[in-house]
Amino acid sequence: MTYVVTESCIKCKYTDCVDVCPVDCFREGPNFLVIDPDECIDCTLCVAECPVEAIYAEDDVPADQRAFIELNAELAREWKPIIESKPGPPDADEYKDVKPKAHLLER
Repeated sequence: MTYVVTESCIKCKYTDCVDVCPVDCFREGPNFLVIDPDECIDCTLCVAECPVEAIYAEDDVPADQRAFIELNAELAREWKPIIESKPGPPDADEYKDVKPKAHLLER
């Protein structure tokens, strides 16, 4: 099983999760993070660190977010690793409670 970043991360991209990941499995896109399922060791450390509760165990991803399982795998192959946290986007707080926002994902 792996962990999955879901819609809540879009346009927030807080990177608190990156600092606690022991295997550097996060990948960074323009306004979203994903987890590389081939690198994730299921340690669960990132879940508690996400301020927008965007990270779920694959088996626990809500039904309306299941497309993010494949999306994480796909984008992890394209995006570069992020190994250090950085400040979130300046407007991140404005988007943390916005739903739906999948249409705002930048590839």
